[in-house]
Amino acid sequence: MKGSRILDIKKETCEALMPQGELNSPDEIENSIITKYRKKFWTKFIKAIKEYKLIEQGDKIAVAISGGKDSLLMAKLFQELQRHGIANFDVEFIAMDPGYHPGIKELLMKNCNHLKIPIHLFEYKVFEIAEKKAKDYPCYICAKMRRGALYGKAKELGCNKVALGHHYNDVIETTMLNLFYTGNFKTMLPKLKAQNFEGMELIRPLYLIVEKDILQFTEEHGIWPLNCACMVASKKSGSKREEMKEYIDEIKERFPYVDRMIFRAGHNVNMDCIIGWQKNGEKHTYLDEYHEDE
Repeated sequence: MKGSRILDIKKETCEALMPQGELNSPDEIENSIITKYRKKFWTKFIKAIKEYKLIEQGDKIAVAISGGKDSLLMAKLFQELQRHGIANFDVEFIAMDPGYHPGIKELLMKNCNHLKIPIHLFEYKVFEIAEKKAKDYPCYICAKMRRGALYGKAKELGCNKVALGHHYNDVIETTMLNLFYTGNFKTMLPKLKAQNFEGMELIRPLYLIVEKDILQFTEEHGIWPLNCACMVASKKSGSKREEMKEYIDEIKERFPYVDRMIFRAGHNVNMDCIIGWQKNGEKHTYLDEYHEDE
């Protein structure tokens, strides 16, 4: 049975939602990445790496596996990249147990074992701490704590970069969420330097890959990825990101290419037409240079 297999699993139901059918073989899954899904995945993966200079010779990259559809695909793409020898770099696959129910942890391990992704699994009780500290809005602090834990594990393994599975639609949704809820124009960057871990960078190699294609790939091959699997957020209010995703879909019914335009806007900011901006934490205004040309 191959329907939508993105699981938002709660504690009391996770055992009942374990996979019922067979996954496609690892060889079939790997082969489809560079054949059927070549243009949708492989080409865009390579383009992002080259266009944004995500990988350099001698890098050691910690590929973060959450167990979700995006990170599982990213891991397979990195494995293909190493096989093809496009760049001389090393990889470590890391996965954090932030306090999963045992059934969730079992599903994560089964997926990685079947897909031949050799992970370093480590525990860090993020869910427990986030629930105590963040009350009704745990997702922000959870994400921040996860990021720090991943950096720490990456450093322990001798890595200088951490790869996360954020994709094209994440970029668009982040841009719109900032416009709607914070009143600024800020997008998700393809790479950035870690603030509290010297010499460490975060990279997003799926930056150009569309989410619906990842969903199709996941369903076609019978993969059961985790969604959030958070026992804390499942009890809280609805996700603003999910609301934004739905809103963008509604807009696309009238303006089919609006997602492309939002994405490109982050690449084409006209500083001559911006009233104010920040650079390195310092605020600037167009009035600072208004009279300099006279």
